[in-house]
Amino acid sequence: MADRPDPGRLPSRWTRRTSLTARILAVNVFALGLMAGSLFYLDSYRKQLLDERFKLARAEVEITADGLAEAPIASRRALFDRVGREQHLRLRLYDRKGTLVLDSFRIGGPSFALIDPTTEPWYQHAARAIDRGMNWMLESPAIPAYRDPERESAGAWPELARAEASNATVVIQRAAPDETPVINAATPVGVRGELLLATRNAPDITQSVRDARSTLAIVLSVTLIISIQLSLFLARTIVQPLRTLVRAAVRVRLGRDREVVVPRLPERGDEIGLLARAISDMTTALRQRIDAVETFAADVAHEIKNPLASLRSALESLDKVEDQALRKQLGAIASHDVLRIDRLVTEIAEASRIDAELSRTQFVEVDLLDLARTTIQARNERGENARCKVQIRPSSAGPFIAMGDPARLGRVLANLLDNAVSFSPEGGEIEVSLERLPDQVLLAVSDQGPGIPPEAREKVFERFHSLRPSEEAFGSHSGLGLAIARTIAEAHDGTLIARDRTDGKTGACLVMRLPLEVEDDE
Repeated sequence: MADRPDPGRLPSRWTRRTSLTARILAVNVFALGLMAGSLFYLDSYRKQLLDERFKLARAEVEITADGLAEAPIASRRALFDRVGREQHLRLRLYDRKGTLVLDSFRIGGPSFALIDPTTEPWYQHAARAIDRGMNWMLESPAIPAYRDPERESAGAWPELARAEASNATVVIQRAAPDETPVINAATPVGVRGELLLATRNAPDITQSVRDARSTLAIVLSVTLIISIQLSLFLARTIVQPLRTLVRAAVRVRLGRDREVVVPRLPERGDEIGLLARAISDMTTALRQRIDAVETFAADVAHEIKNPLASLRSALESLDKVEDQALRKQLGAIASHDVLRIDRLVTEIAEASRIDAELSRTQFVEVDLLDLARTTIQARNERGENARCKVQIRPSSAGPFIAMGDPARLGRVLANLLDNAVSFSPEGGEIEVSLERLPDQVLLAVSDQGPGIPPEAREKVFERFHSLRPSEEAFGSHSGLGLAIARTIAEAHDGTLIARDRTDGKTGACLVMRLPLEVEDDE
């Protein structure tokens, strides 16, 4: 059963269906969206400004009320005019019956004028629309509109009634026609039951909030543009090379272009560069493996076809031959061909699964000297060394320990000995030598045969190499022994080569080099 992905590690639905570019943009824009939330904190700034104005209005109306209470009746008009003009206020004084007694606008003229929104340019209408939108999003309470009563009396102003009832100053906010704040402050005056109402229009509060909001919006807009550009740049540096790699990988998978070049991106030292080079190396290794498989399949077909043709010819002739001796000879040929096919199939099966099996094998420490002794003794008991004498001669001090699979390394030595026995004369001596170097251990098998010509020293490791001794029975070997031995050696990070004997004698010398298992000095 195929392994199922861990549900806890699955990406969310939107990340599975969204391109990498969109994700990068979304992450950056989302962060800016959180920053844009600071626009709503401007409401706190506005409230702070209003609180300060409320305190100022309370202080102004109370100071003015104290001045009116102490001032003679004849000087009140002058006091109203001066305070109203200097503080940009509209002051109204009502007697105990609620009748308007004094109005600073009527005495010295208006000290401020409420703006008619119908006369303002379009951008002011847009600013008010934004204000209303912000208030709606923040669920700010509605502000009552400011309107001068048709008939002036204290009863037209609820704040005056509250101030009279509580005998304290009351400050409330109203909205001018252009939606700027109008601050009304009401307070009792003296002991005669009079009430004072001070009105101030504060458009500067609205303008301050708008200015702060505009500045922040500009900063956020510029930041957003820069962030989008940087996100697109980042996406291009990530997504474009990934798409190039994907297209190359798809073409390799489809096999439509044998010479597809997977870009290695050597100029990139980041993870994408590492990925590109890894995919390129993987593709090269895959092509080599495919080529090797195709070559191997062709060689297998060729090698099996010969004994099959011989077997077919023997079987077809068997029914037509009456001579018993000839029939017996044809039967022997057929039996020999069956053995050849069986040997080929066995060797081919082993050669095809060596890489896969070694990739799953856990390497252990292997003493090559003990391995050689055990292998040679077992071959002597089975008679596989024929009449040859096999000697073990360590040429340096041990131990000769390497990391590997004992069974597979034993197979290498057995194949090398098979090769040496087949080329050695009867009664010849085969030498197995071991040498320890600073970082390697060498195992060499030398025979007393004719040796291997220099031009053929690589060919002997090719699969189904057919150069055999003339006296050897045809089909006794599959031609895969040395190829399998080299494959095993290379899977152990080692090498297997052919060379002349170092002692000057006639014969071949096959040398396997393996990395040495160095003991820890600490």
